[in-house]
Parts: sequence; structure tokens; C-alpha cells
Amino acid sequence: MKILVTGSKGQLGSEINKLSQDYGQSAFTFIDISELDLTDEKNVSIFFQDHSFDVVVNCAAYTAVDKAEQDSELAQKVNYGVPLTLAKLSNTHNFSLVHISTDFVFDGKKTIPYSESDKTQPLSVYGKTKCDGEVAITENAKSAIMIRTSWLYSRLGSNFVKNISALAIDRNELNIVADQHGTPTYAHNLAKAIIKIIHHENFLKACKSKEIFHFSDQGVTSWYHFTLEILKLQNIKCVLTPITTAQYPTPATRPQYSVLNCNKISKWFDITLPHWRSSLKQMLKG
Repeated sequence: MKILVTGSKGQLGSEINKLSQDYGQSAFTFIDISELDLTDEKNVSIFFQDHSFDVVVNCAAYTAVDKAEQDSELAQKVNYGVPLTLAKLSNTHNFSLVHISTDFVFDGKKTIPYSESDKTQPLSVYGKTKCDGEVAITENAKSAIMIRTSWLYSRLGSNFVKNISALAIDRNELNIVADQHGTPTYAHNLAKAIIKIIHHENFLKACKSKEIFHFSDQGVTSWYHFTLEILKLQNIKCVLTPITTAQYPTPATRPQYSVLNCNKISKWFDITLPHWRSSLKQMLKG
């Protein structure tokens, strides 16, 4: 099997790259913007004329949530335009598309975990562009699945765990939002799940019906309690004060509750979901 992974230098793409060596039966190719700008439709089309793949995993995304409010054109080009281009090319070049989406497609007004069939209603430019990307794939690809995830972090790249650890070391006190709830997800776990899914007997069946799946670690927490655990595991001393979203205004509006129901992906692909606390501990141990 020939597999292309885009966004290869991001958190998720990097984790897939590390794991790919254990799957010698498949040939992985990894590209990032330095190798191919996916917003350049002409060059992307030429690339797929010159290279053939069975599966394309699209990890490329514009993920600067607050910056997207002012940079909406680029966010739309990456989060909508790229999935649209790949969806159309998947038909021309006969590959299945795996696209990564986000919990930010929901408005966060529920109090129970979101299922795949729940109505999307994004609150931010980032969420809207990711939602548009899902629609582009649903309407244009013949063989694709979409996987929504939440609060992604890893040892690589810029993410909440690394950033909050650095801030806590640098400062004596931090104010952390305590009224937004979700599930932190270790990118390593999602990477393992994606590789397993691609090689699972139900993969092509799911692609044919263009299924949407949710994947996150288990459990529910707030940014405040997540931070408490991050600092405790690293023995970092810092006074944390819980605050409300209203006390910490940001350019982008975030969902208050974005916990994902992941039963579907577990049933389809025999995936076991670890608890976020154990995953965090694993990540911090290195």
C-alpha cells in the first residue's frame, strides 16, 4: 500500500512518520509545505500526475485559532481549499482520502458528548473553515473518511502542554480558564489509530460511505484542571487561579463543551481509547 501524509512536520504528521517504520508492508511518503504548497492547485495536480498513492492522509491545516479571525482568507484556502482539491484529485487518481478535522465544528452548547451526527455550528473562523472542508470532501470525494479530534498535543510542535509548561516555569502565577471542557488528545495515539484504520478490513467500506468519526482520549477536563495535571507531573511550582472565559477574552470564540463521543470509531476499527491522564503521563516521560 502506498500512503501519502501531508502536513508531515506538524504534530500529527510527525507522529505518523515516527510510527511508519513499523509498517514495512506499506510505503509512506511525507510532504510538508516546503516540498509542496497544497494551496497551489496547479503544482498539486502535477504532483499527483507524477506520483500514485492508494491513500492520502491530510494532516495539513491552518490551526492558529485566534489568528484566523484576521487571516480568514488563508485559513479558508488551507482548511477548505486544500480538502476540496484533494477530494477532486482522489477521484481522478483513484486514492482514498483520510482528512483530519476538529471539535471546533460544534458550538459547545451540549452537556453530553457530541456524536458524529450532531449538527455542526462553528463559532470561529477556524471552526467554520474546518467545517467547510468537511463539506467539500462529502460533496466531492468518492472515497474518504473524516476524523474529528480535540485538544491535540505532543512532544513536537507548538501546543498547550509545552506552552503552559514554559509559562509556568517563567512565571510565579497563571490565570487559567476553568469553564471550557473537553478532552486532551495525545497525537501519538491518534497517529496509531490512523495507521490501524488504513490497514483495517473496514477501511474501504467506511470510505465508500464517506463516514465521519470522532477520536480523542477518554475522560473530560477543563483547561484549568488539565494545567494542574501538567504541572504536577513535572513538579513545576506555580500558583494557578481558575478564571472564566469572560475574564480571558480572545479574538476567536471557543466552544464551552466539546467532548467527543468516540464509540463509533472504536466499534468500526477495534480501537481502544486510553484515558487522557495516562496519555499525558506517557508523553511527559518521553
